[in-house]
Amino acid sequence: MAIKTNEISALIKEQIKEYSQKVESNDVGTVVTVGDGIATIYGLDKAMLGELLLFPHDIYGMVMNLNEDSVGSALLGDDTLIEEGDMVKRTGKVVEVPVGDGLLGRVVNALGQPIDGMGAIKYDHTRPIERIAPGVMTRKSVDQPLETGLKAIDAMVPIGRGQRELIIGDRQTGKTAIAIDTIINQKGKNCLCVYVAIGQKNSTVVRVVEKLKKYDAMSYTTVVSATAAELDPLKYIAPYAGVTMAEEWMDHGKDVLIVYDDLSKHAVAYRTLSLLLKRAPGREAYPGDVFYLHSRLLERACRLSDEYGGGSITALPIIETQAGDISAYIPTNVISITDGQIFLMTDLFNKGQRPAIDSGLSVSRVGSAAQYKAVKQVSKSLKIELANFHELESFSQFGSDLDAETKKILTHGEVLMEVLKQGQYQPMSFVQQVVELFVAQNGYMDDIDTTKIRPFLDKLYAMMEKDYKDILDEIYNKKELSDKLIGKMTKAVQTIKEAIK
Repeated sequence: MAIKTNEISALIKEQIKEYSQKVESNDVGTVVTVGDGIATIYGLDKAMLGELLLFPHDIYGMVMNLNEDSVGSALLGDDTLIEEGDMVKRTGKVVEVPVGDGLLGRVVNALGQPIDGMGAIKYDHTRPIERIAPGVMTRKSVDQPLETGLKAIDAMVPIGRGQRELIIGDRQTGKTAIAIDTIINQKGKNCLCVYVAIGQKNSTVVRVVEKLKKYDAMSYTTVVSATAAELDPLKYIAPYAGVTMAEEWMDHGKDVLIVYDDLSKHAVAYRTLSLLLKRAPGREAYPGDVFYLHSRLLERACRLSDEYGGGSITALPIIETQAGDISAYIPTNVISITDGQIFLMTDLFNKGQRPAIDSGLSVSRVGSAAQYKAVKQVSKSLKIELANFHELESFSQFGSDLDAETKKILTHGEVLMEVLKQGQYQPMSFVQQVVELFVAQNGYMDDIDTTKIRPFLDKLYAMMEKDYKDILDEIYNKKELSDKLIGKMTKAVQTIKEAIK
């Protein structure tokens, strides 16, 4: 019996049709290329942006590119174990991290997994690392101070709870030191902390954790670490994981401080990923959405209104500059997103001024509204006096004959600079700051040698604690200097100064 050609053709077509139905799956794809932590996958027609993919050897990847005929994925594990032709499955989930009080006192990686050798983390639920920032109507204006314990910051560039204050400066100018001191100063102030280390050396992160343990700050702190040795995708998601953990506490009405150390390395990691994913490079080879990278992260820091629990996230992003160039691409991006910046100068740092804060370039756009009135009263003219001092200091280098008024301004400026010096891991209460700034502002130390100012202030405060406790208590309770209290302080300072002499 002869088989007709058209019947054979119809039979083959039917088999091909059935075969494609058997094999075709929207949930399974094949690795086409892999390398440098990036995998290109054929298939996965229904994959979503940011979705988790499961590779062989239980390695996860995150969808970052949705191309016409393939999917670009960043691997969150060892890419050497993945080969071309491997099958990849969709999970239907996005990247999530554990949240809750079980994270306090722990060091975790960018996926929220413990890396401190203290066993598993107890948690009730997880949250996706990407979330739309709270809207304007759910927010409240910043009116509560977040005390850093550093006179130069609390007086000149105060930070409020719910604010985003950038710490910017060259390498080795004390950026991390300010952040760590601020975390240490939150002890007993009902504020939880998250420290995100991005692209740091392992040894640096270990040192930070040891310091936090030494000053009993780890009990209310979580450290999220994505070190320099780790994959770029993990450095990319680390700050989002950190702010997600902070949001859980904020949504329960708590105040949280989060430090991103630092976002320069975060931008570099994202640039690397983007170039490997064949995204178009723009200025300095950064992708076009590098502004959105940081804006969607920092916008999540805010203060919620009382209807939504009244919690807050205060963000201290850190940016490293090259030779003090704050007009570079990433620094200007982050400056335009944040509510002010603390600019640290290499020259000041090398002269021994610690913290090396440039009072001219540093600014807080909302903090003064959250400053204690007492601190505001003793520091309102501080910036102007320092500006006059710096201007005359550079001018006086060219002439030897100075009039009495110029000498007076220079002497007073030197005293103020000396008073603003503060050792690392030595945060001060706002009461002590008020006393020291009151003494400096009113010129009580202008006749004292600058080398003797610190010992004088230590003795003065010790004697005030002993003999004038009522004055300190009144400052602490009222947080404002009345005319009567100023009179009491003036008499006390004059009496103590005579006794110290």
